Amino acid sequence: MSDPARYERTRLIWEVSLVLAITVGRSALYSVISLVRSSIQALQQGQGLGDQGTTLNPPQDATAFWDILYQVLDVGFSLALVALVVFLLWEPASNALHRIGLDFRHFGSDAARGFLLAAVIGIPGLGLYVVGRLLGVTLNVSASPLDAAWWTVPLLVLSALRAGLTEEVIFIGYLFDRLRRFGWSWWAIILSTAALRGAYHAYQGVGAIIGNFAMGVVFGWCYRRWGRVMPLVIAHTLLDIVAFVGYPLAAALWPGVFAPA
Repeated sequence: MSDPARYERTRLIWEVSLVLAITVGRSALYSVISLVRSSIQALQQGQGLGDQGTTLNPPQDATAFWDILYQVLDVGFSLALVALVVFLLWEPASNALHRIGLDFRHFGSDAARGFLLAAVIGIPGLGLYVVGRLLGVTLNVSASPLDAAWWTVPLLVLSALRAGLTEEVIFIGYLFDRLRRFGWSWWAIILSTAALRGAYHAYQGVGAIIGNFAMGVVFGWCYRRWGRVMPLVIAHTLLDIVAFVGYPLAAALWPGVFAPA
């Protein structure tokens, strides 16, 4: 390997390591630690893992103004990390947004694919969550506050968009590009990023790990076929909007499965 090639590979290794350390890799590590902690706590209390709970979108302050401000800032700084990753993908004479398909050039077909993916992933995913709860291997996930205020739904939509952009741009758009440059095969990339996605959601329990790994495989295969991140962002955002906004209704209809532990 020539010196320029060795230098470029070393630079990319450091770049990928640092990106993971401040984005999804960092979150995945905390998520796995959270699962271990929940498992230990359940054993200490003589309970099952399913008796533990976690909250996805907790309020950050009791006062409405400060809660809205903190949550909007949190979303904004998260999206800044997404922008950083896109910036790192940018190259002379090569628009990174066009290269990974995060644009509106084919929005009609992207939206259609996104809605289809949301249905294909969402319905089995919901079933897997219910089965995990019944088996006691998935934590009770409170997706949104049950006492919704007027600002709750817009903030939940923002959080869903943040999740869709963060996970799909980094897991798919960024890592697929970088790992391919390391010479990895497509299936090695798909399976490794799917495994990282599963670890990213480990705090929700075993069911979430399996479900998100499967989602990562499907999304990775679709990106390999379509070459566009936008349908995945749309699908992911739709899934989270339905989960976040529909949670109070689900908790009311099926309290044994969805209500807080």
